[in-house]
Amino acid sequence: MSDSSQGPGWWQASDGKWYPPEQAPGAQSGGAGQSNLAEWGPRALGILIDYASIVVIIIVGSIIATIFGAVSDILGMLVWLVVYIFSFVAWLYYGYLVGARGYSPGMAIMGLRCVSSETGQTIGGGMGVVRSIAHIVDSIICYIGWLFPLWDAQRQTLADKIVKTHVLKNQPTQKFSAELWKP
Repeated sequence: MSDSSQGPGWWQASDGKWYPPEQAPGAQSGGAGQSNLAEWGPRALGILIDYASIVVIIIVGSIIATIFGAVSDILGMLVWLVVYIFSFVAWLYYGYLVGARGYSPGMAIMGLRCVSSETGQTIGGGMGVVRSIAHIVDSIICYIGWLFPLWDAQRQTLADKIVKTHVLKNQPTQKFSAELWKP
């Protein structure tokens, strides 16, 4: 621990202090950082919590689209278009939250936090969106990328490897509330 970086690999924690590479959240040494990496189960539950809200949007939207579709095919299709766009934007917004705050609503409930492998800090909203888009790679290969944390020493998905992030466990949990969706 130091008040200034001592070279490559040193990272600055939220307390403002600089830590050596072996104490980084995803350090290879298997030290304190390694034991703080989130397992697959809590990560999966966090994603399911996030996606559940999007599924609710789709269900409510489909009911409304069906009602409007009975009146007019064009109205029904327009409502479906709005529902799809809103769902896509919600997915990207969750990515933004992960980058900006370090957690999505589901991650906050599960006590998880996403940080840069290199700095130990949040990655920023833009990179959070890039990380969400990178999860497409996890899905394209028959969803195997989502399962990587089960056997990977760093417990990373392919998207985590691409964007250089780690998901940490034992973070402060938050109760389900509207505050979870605020930036």
